[in-house]
Amino acid sequence: MKIILTALIALAALPAAALAQAGDPPPIEVDIVGGQEGNQPVAVPVMAVTRPQDTAAGNTVALSRSVSEVIASDLRFTGTITPIGPTGLRGLNYDEVTDPAFDEWRRAGATALVSGFVEARSDGRITVGCYVFDTVTRRELAREGFAVAAEDWRRAAHKCADVVYNRLTGEDPFLDTRVVYVAETGPKNNRVKRIAIMDSDGSNHRYLTDGTDTVVTPRFSPDGSQLVYMSYKGRRARARVLDLATGQDRLLVPGTAFTFAPRFSPDGRNIVFSMGTFGNSDIYVVGARGGTPRRLTDAAGVDTSPSYSPDGRRIVFESDRSGSQQLYVMDADGSNQRRISFGGGAYASPVWSPRGDLIAFTRIGGGAFRIGVVPPSGRGERMLTNSWQDEGPSWAPNGQFVMFHRTQQGSGEASLYAVPAAGGRVRLMPTPLGGSDPSWSPLKN
Repeated sequence: MKIILTALIALAALPAAALAQAGDPPPIEVDIVGGQEGNQPVAVPVMAVTRPQDTAAGNTVALSRSVSEVIASDLRFTGTITPIGPTGLRGLNYDEVTDPAFDEWRRAGATALVSGFVEARSDGRITVGCYVFDTVTRRELAREGFAVAAEDWRRAAHKCADVVYNRLTGEDPFLDTRVVYVAETGPKNNRVKRIAIMDSDGSNHRYLTDGTDTVVTPRFSPDGSQLVYMSYKGRRARARVLDLATGQDRLLVPGTAFTFAPRFSPDGRNIVFSMGTFGNSDIYVVGARGGTPRRLTDAAGVDTSPSYSPDGRRIVFESDRSGSQQLYVMDADGSNQRRISFGGGAYASPVWSPRGDLIAFTRIGGGAFRIGVVPPSGRGERMLTNSWQDEGPSWAPNGQFVMFHRTQQGSGEASLYAVPAAGGRVRLMPTPLGGSDPSWSPLKN
């Protein structure tokens, strides 16, 4: 079902009953809080309701608590904001949504407050009003409203959390996103692998393939409407394209050649991939709607795992042309190929940051797989994890987090994790099953 979501700017976020109370909001100064570093304690009380009303997703009283709990959970995941509540805090009264009791929230230890309301609409949707206040300066920092189908209340909560995160940190939002990954079930020597998709917090989980054929490396298109992935249908590795709205699935390149490691270009017009012939594999590019592939590399050995820079002008890939797997960068037409990894060991699965400043990779050495990042110049490599087997990095759309999968030694069970690109605590991503090969979507439309 298509999600209906509308951003309501400024006073449009308020129902008519509150307009008379609101008055003219103070001017928003972007530099009040934005860009601060470190944990920021933020109060997230249960949102107010205009009056208890039944909706397709339950009563607005229950929805207001659920929305607040999702906002708090999202903010906790960021690692830069420490939510206080909603448990342990009193809920908001409707008449204080735009006129908070600042002293009370300051005594609770909060330097900022997430205020808001949930209201049922006559068309069956709900409106979630979202406000951010600085409790020290007693200023309103942001206000937005979201009108969604009642059953899509989580979407509004994620959007509100993104408003808070953006306003308090100055970073681009990333919480209203989806994750696609390979869900794994069954014993270690007979795993069933299905492509699954979910919201970034693990909700709305569903399968996209039935497990008949082993699948790996699903990757989103830039608009989030399609996936490219590799399937071992008929024991032959083939890259495929899946439309998420229609379920239509097709081969990327007709014929019998082995094709794998596909990834969209930033503009969505092309797909870069590897194709193997006679024991050698090179990197090719083809139009996203089909056509004749064009060869980009022509070296002995295995060239694979290509990933575009965000401006589409360069491609990073891995190659064993030097005797071991290493990272190389080339222009998008295949020219100017040069090696950028020199840290020792082998390097694999590179992926360019949405910001263009870093390339994430898997480094293999000493019996361990670790996730690291390096500037495109190849200088200044940093390792982000130090576990037994971490691999398959994928960037959050704002370039602040790297998601990957971690395999447990012995059991072989894999789970999804995320780590800040600047380094820090590794966070477990919620999935109902074991999983590998994650890919973070762009922000939802």
